[in-house]
Amino acid sequence: MTTRLVTMDANDTLTAAAQEMRDSAIGDVVVTDGDDVVGIVTDRDIAVRGVAAQRDPDRTTLREISSTGLVTVSQYDDAVAAADLMRTYAVRRLPVMDDGRLVGLISIGDLAVEREPQSVLADISADDPNN
Repeated sequence: MTTRLVTMDANDTLTAAAQEMRDSAIGDVVVTDGDDVVGIVTDRDIAVRGVAAQRDPDRTTLREISSTGLVTVSQYDDAVAAADLMRTYAVRRLPVMDDGRLVGLISIGDLAVEREPQSVLADISADDPNN
């Protein structure tokens, strides 16, 4: 689980999110509305749902392109439960919640490092970002 999370407000722009991802060397931000987690936006979302759809990145908000209807896990769930949820719902990231509070994010790469440390995906996921 990653605990070094970046959250951004649902009303922040795509430009702001892209700059944050670049500066933090990450590929996603958790989207919030007040204290509520309302979505996730990835760098791919910005490219496909934003730029490719010819949306103005300085005016389009994260709320408009974020993946919503999030599937979450508890911090007490194990890696097998997380992997099963990812498989069932075809998602690559799961917010980790504790009493309705965001405490982490588990990605498919995190699971690879935990469950298959010798795999190519684990090697890639464990490496430092190259951007």
